[in-house]
Amino acid sequence: MELVEGKEKFLQVWGTMSTQWGVSRAMAEIHGLLLLTIEPLSAEEIMDHLKMSRGNVHINLHALMDWQLIQKVLKVGERREYFVAEKDIWIMTRNIMIQRKKRKLEPLLKNLDELSIVYRDWE
Repeated sequence: MELVEGKEKFLQVWGTMSTQWGVSRAMAEIHGLLLLTIEPLSAEEIMDHLKMSRGNVHINLHALMDWQLIQKVLKVGERREYFVAEKDIWIMTRNIMIQRKKRKLEPLLKNLDELSIVYRDWE
């Protein structure tokens, strides 16, 4: 398997697995691309490589920054924003778990607490 072919295969698998994590395929593909690259990439470079629209890339870059899976970096003398992925698997996993807890578990627990109050009021 050639390097380019392996990179494409990784992006495909990373994007497919994302649905099991509750993450969009586009978000996972952008994250996967940034994981594979050594040098920071601009939004335009990401758009070109993944054949995605500017809006899709922009929205997902912000989501990835919210999840603390990527960060914005500046290059001296450049006006463009560049992005790099967190490469430490433990930090990445921790950040994903924090976000999943915040987005899925905490709302569920809040709803259960509200239901238990309503249930107690019925008694």
